[in-house]
Amino acid sequence: MIRKFVTTLIICLGLASVQATAQMTDDAVVAYAKDAVASGKSQDAIAQELLAKGVTKEQIARISNTTKNSGMTEAVSQSGIQERARRISGTMSNSGNTAGQTASGGQQIYGHDIFDNHSLTFAPNANVATPENYKLGPGDEVIIDIWGASQKTIRQTITPDGFVNIGGIGIIYLNGMNVKEADRYVRKQLSAIYSVDGENATSDIKLTLGALRTIQVNVMGEVKVPGTYFLSSLSSLYHAIYMSGGFTELSSVRNIELIRNGKKVADVDVYELLVNGNNEGDITLQEGDIVLVPTYEAIVKINGSVKRPMRYEIKEGETIASVLEYAGGFTGNAYTGNINVVRKNGREYQVHTVMEEDYESFTLTDEDLLSIGQILDRFENRIEIKGAVYRPGTYQLSDKASTVKELIEMADGLRGDAFTNRAIIQREREDYTLETLAIDIKAIMDGTAPDIELIKNDVLYISSIHDLNDLGTITVIGEVARPGTFAFAENTTIEDAIMRSGGLLESASTAKIEVSRRIKDAGSLEEQETIAEVFTFSFKDGYIVDGEPGFILQPYDQVFVRKSPSYEPQTTVRVEGEVIFPGSYTFSRRSERLSDLIEKAGGVNQWAYVKGARLSREMNKEEKARVGSTMDLMASAQDSLDMSMLNTDMRYYVGIDLEAALANPGSEADLVLRAGDVLHVPQYNNTVAISGNVLYPNTVTYRPDMSVNKYIKQAGGYGFQSKRSRAYIVYMNGTVAKARRYSKNVIEPGCEIVIPKKREMKEGTIREALGIATTASSIATMMATVGNLLR
Repeated sequence: MIRKFVTTLIICLGLASVQATAQMTDDAVVAYAKDAVASGKSQDAIAQELLAKGVTKEQIARISNTTKNSGMTEAVSQSGIQERARRISGTMSNSGNTAGQTASGGQQIYGHDIFDNHSLTFAPNANVATPENYKLGPGDEVIIDIWGASQKTIRQTITPDGFVNIGGIGIIYLNGMNVKEADRYVRKQLSAIYSVDGENATSDIKLTLGALRTIQVNVMGEVKVPGTYFLSSLSSLYHAIYMSGGFTELSSVRNIELIRNGKKVADVDVYELLVNGNNEGDITLQEGDIVLVPTYEAIVKINGSVKRPMRYEIKEGETIASVLEYAGGFTGNAYTGNINVVRKNGREYQVHTVMEEDYESFTLTDEDLLSIGQILDRFENRIEIKGAVYRPGTYQLSDKASTVKELIEMADGLRGDAFTNRAIIQREREDYTLETLAIDIKAIMDGTAPDIELIKNDVLYISSIHDLNDLGTITVIGEVARPGTFAFAENTTIEDAIMRSGGLLESASTAKIEVSRRIKDAGSLEEQETIAEVFTFSFKDGYIVDGEPGFILQPYDQVFVRKSPSYEPQTTVRVEGEVIFPGSYTFSRRSERLSDLIEKAGGVNQWAYVKGARLSREMNKEEKARVGSTMDLMASAQDSLDMSMLNTDMRYYVGIDLEAALANPGSEADLVLRAGDVLHVPQYNNTVAISGNVLYPNTVTYRPDMSVNKYIKQAGGYGFQSKRSRAYIVYMNGTVAKARRYSKNVIEPGCEIVIPKKREMKEGTIREALGIATTASSIATMMATVGNLLR
């Protein structure tokens, strides 16, 4: 029956759906429930303890299925556990909703959540030594150890009548004695058969406490699960409240009553524990005790600049000072001069402004609202100094810094670049408007003018001479190591500027270095035709040899270092394939041609197919820009070419006729080379490739008597969507020609015949074509009708 009882209890606990904080094994859950039932704990108490220990919904379902398969479900209707579990689940669910609403609305009462924390159970520690003042009662196990001449251990459980039965002695009444008294009494009784007293004692006796009894207490009032609980005899009042689920939203945390034998023996105030750390209210319970949690009497709310703004329960006669203590006191930005208290008088609201000296005496009532303001966003004694002093910043207006001179001295004095003829004080008037006062700092510091008194919020600004003058920059452009713009410095020469830019590059021209200068005429009233002045210099060994020696630069001058017209870095091209000496070659003059490159490479060898030679060239900036624009246009155009087939590499092929170039050097066929060109002279290739939209792309042997059409037939013929009129031929030398189907002389060894594919018509394009056709048909019909009418 115990197994059935435990099974039913575990199934009902699944209804609570409480989030677990720790996980017990299935065997531990069943064993715990068995022990609890055997010790006489109520079903509510067992349910609460298991939930607090972290029994999860999934674990309940697993154990439930196991018990159902065993066929043990008949006790559900007899035990009444289902109703208890439903009540626990409903209470906790409502409590969770209330807590959520309370937290979101800022209405939580301080102290109400102390027993919602699974880590703070106030559970007794069974592993500590039993207190000597612990009173024994029925169910307690006593252990009597005898050692010395006699060795024996007696373990007895006190009967419901309060006795233990010791062999050779009989029954001994221990109920109501504390451990110390019981030890002395048992020692006296056993001295009749053991030598434990006197000088000739040969044995000793010690009574200790073994397993503790379970006591029955009632927790009533504003707790989440009021009822009868079977607890350890070491359990305290706080643990009993925790086992009952904690406080409801109406609970009093300051007037908890402990009733024993029909009389109130204690009033417990939880705030003593929370605020002062006083644990005297956690009283050890006894059999039959009643813990009564009444509703609160008065709640006040405190908002604003306190460390813990929330709702607090107060006792009769408590003041603002008490609530400030509960709230942790003022924050650093709180205005402490007075507090506004909003009160309900039964008909309307009242406002009481309570001054600081009355905090200790002003008594609060239920539903009072305390509002703590903040200090003003302004300074009482601030002055500030900015500009050309060594320590600009904010200072205290005091006896040591109450005038302009004293403030400057406190800021470590004026810097060397300070403009002392005129400084400015920005001053705030009584109506918070600003005014500006001009002062002579030099005269004040020399003592030739009276010092000026400062008032709060004054700002003294002392300008730097650099703030008043536009010092400008110097720019060096062209063939220097680090061209750029630099801050102007007086007495800077051209040589200095060039050195600051890292010196001249190898490519720099020393025959012509220019300096451009702005024309500045601050007093001019008319526009000038000349807007800049240019100076030209020649250099040798880092010095000016032609031009004004020691030429001094001015602000915003620009120095231009030109590139020498005779300077040109080496230019190389490469030849690959069937030549005598393949490799890279350097231009010896600007306009070298194909024939020159072949000559440097020792000519072509006997295996070269000169007619198929091709040239690869690297794109320059202009070509890259042009290709980019073309790609954009082709991507948006209605073209039959597949964009993914286009070669967008940074190199491209130039169609050449090397055979004609070698036959007639210097002719138009003899192409002028460019840096980075690669000439490839292949071997003879007697094949023809057919690709694109054909049935079977193929490579076949070259035959001079075959036409384009016959080659395509050797690739299976045209594909379903081939665009025959756009077929083209790509030759080995990089040239491209249109493929005429019945022509024979256009095919050469090594070429490729490409058949493009028609562009697929999308659904939207079909609709547009049908719309255009319909519109055209309607226009034609209308024109025919108009013609008939005219006739």
